Amino acid sequence: MKRFKVKIDPEALADIQGITDWYNEALTKLGKRFLETTIKQINSLSKDPQIYATRYKDIRCMLIKKFPYMVHFYINEETNVVEVLAVISTHRNPKIWEEKTARYI
Repeated sequence: MKRFKVKIDPEALADIQGITDWYNEALTKLGKRFLETTIKQINSLSKDPQIYATRYKDIRCMLIKKFPYMVHFYINEETNVVEVLAVISTHRNPKIWEEKTARYI
């Protein structure tokens, strides 16, 4: 089975940190649970990232379990790299997804 290297863009890391901080302020340990769930799911992209549908252009999305956020990522088949571009609330306007990831497509 083909394995992919997972790379997280600095902006996506900032998204994750900001969401984690917000959840920690809302409820003790909720941020930790969000972070652990998100990292576990992002790491799972190394195995079979193609199972997630392409949402727009070449960007695929993975819903984070139990949280209203989606991981937006791009698969580079030539280099076997999955690049996580953003983590964005499902309640936000889809145009924001396109704006944040436009430089990759």
